[in-house]
Amino acid sequence: MREFTRDEKMDDILSEIEKESGKLPEEEGVVQVGQNIKAFREKKGLTLQQFADKLGVSSALLTRIENRMMSPSLGMLVQIANVLETNVSSFVGGQSEREYYVVRKEDHANVSRVGLKDGEETSYRYQSLGSGKAGRKMEPFLLKLKRMLEPSTARSVHAGEEFIYVLSGEVEVFLGSNKELLRTGDSIYYSSTTPHHVHSAKEDEEASILVVLNVGN
Repeated sequence: MREFTRDEKMDDILSEIEKESGKLPEEEGVVQVGQNIKAFREKKGLTLQQFADKLGVSSALLTRIENRMMSPSLGMLVQIANVLETNVSSFVGGQSEREYYVVRKEDHANVSRVGLKDGEETSYRYQSLGSGKAGRKMEPFLLKLKRMLEPSTARSVHAGEEFIYVLSGEVEVFLGSNKELLRTGDSIYYSSTTPHHVHSAKEDEEASILVVLNVGN
């Protein structure tokens, strides 16, 4: 690898590293969800096509997720975890499991975001709050949502229930043919089997929410 001079921009350096190594260096706070999913799939001895068939999605979609070209939604992560007989936090947590798990206030700033290979921003960033608790029945997350510039027609459907509490900002929730606007302090509880989609309601403002998934394990 060639040496870099001090006056070169960091973007140029990262780009050069990516060309030579095939990937970007690991960033602090970035969870390589796609790589973790691929590792679990291979451990199960599933080919990409077998995995896609079990999920009911295309192998092309899974290829994009595993290669970090797109970010899976929490709904998709639930489906993937069920097929792989694990839990969502296996892909985003990494802590060893104990009888109880404490997340300190000062650690909330370290929000893990999905690592994408091409450097594009994902529509949300999240932090698992319960990944260290053994035998858990719920999956709590802190999410920072970005505004969807174009209305999304995609809807997530999976087993279980979801609870959302808005910590800051405004959030739009699509449930089937219905749309709900939630403001700071509002909450919503619904069945995850209802086609749904969640995003920030304001184009220039992120929204922060607490999400609790009960996947019926």
